[in-house]
Order: sequence, then structure tokens, then C-alpha cells
Amino acid sequence: MSNNNSCDNRLERIKERVQSYQDFPKAGILFRDFLPVLRDPQVFSELIEIMAERIEAIEPKPEAIIGLESRGFLLGTPLALRLKLPFIPVRKPGKLAGNVKKVTYSLEYGTDSLEIQTQSITTGLKCVIVDDLIATGGSLKASVDLVNACGGQVVLNLVVMELVALNGRTHIPSPFQSLLQY
Repeated sequence: MSNNNSCDNRLERIKERVQSYQDFPKAGILFRDFLPVLRDPQVFSELIEIMAERIEAIEPKPEAIIGLESRGFLLGTPLALRLKLPFIPVRKPGKLAGNVKKVTYSLEYGTDSLEIQTQSITTGLKCVIVDDLIATGGSLKASVDLVNACGGQVVLNLVVMELVALNGRTHIPSPFQSLLQY
């Protein structure tokens, strides 16, 4: 694992790549876009390295990486490969074949749903959920609920960016870490 100074430098390089867009997708929203990180192979590699280090440091040791549609897929698959763990997607309804479990959750205006293939989670499977961002925490909490409903255990929720003022982390019933706070 790298020392704190090295980690701080890597996090600063990641933060420098994140772009902000005022009034996107609608007026009054300041959108934080982490996709420019992916355009810089060195910084993207450092992001995956930091996330892997965070995951390797926890107990109990995880047995699977879960990525939320769709940006969680971009982080979860390289993490799973690096850590030699299975990758499990959480998707919008109707995108997964086979037996699925579905959770519906509240949004600011309405509801949304997420699904997971039930055969992906065995009883007691220790999972890390990854995503790019936590805002209000709805989709992350729904994903935790899905894993729990299938008999798994979430040992860490790990996101790149946290919008602190929205208090999303207060809704997450399992360990949570964010790399960048806004």
C-alpha cells in the first residue's frame, strides 16, 4: 500500500480530472463528471489502484465486487480483475436474464428500480459495492438491500465522489467510504 502522501497526490490528480457542469441535467444542478478520468490512462490506473488498496485493507475480506449500472461497471470490472474476484452487475429492470431480485426505491420525484441475478449471490457472500457517485444514497441503499435480500453481506460501499450536503451516506446501512468529497 502506498503512503498517505502518495495517496494524496494520486487523489489530487483524480480530482483535477473531474469536470463540473452547471445546470446539467437541469437548472440548479452542478454535475460532477468523473468520465474525464477515464481518458487519462495513468490517472484511471491510479484510481483503480487506490480503490483496490481500500478494498484490500478491510476485514472481512470481500469475495465479490458489485458494480451499479452504468458507471459502477467501469470501476467494478477492472477492480474485480485486479483483485481476482467475481464481478456482479446491478442493473435497471429488464436487462438481466434468469432469476432476478428487484428493489424499488424512492427518488426526489417518483421511484426507480434495480435488479440483480439471484444466482450471483450465495448465502453469506461478502461483497463490495462500487459506484462513481453518491448523492442522496437511493441507488446505493437499494443495491445494499438487494445483496441482503439475496443472502449476501455488504462489507464496503466504495464510491469515487460524495456530494456531502445531500447526506446520502446516512442512508447506507453498511460500511461506506468515498475518495473525493464535494
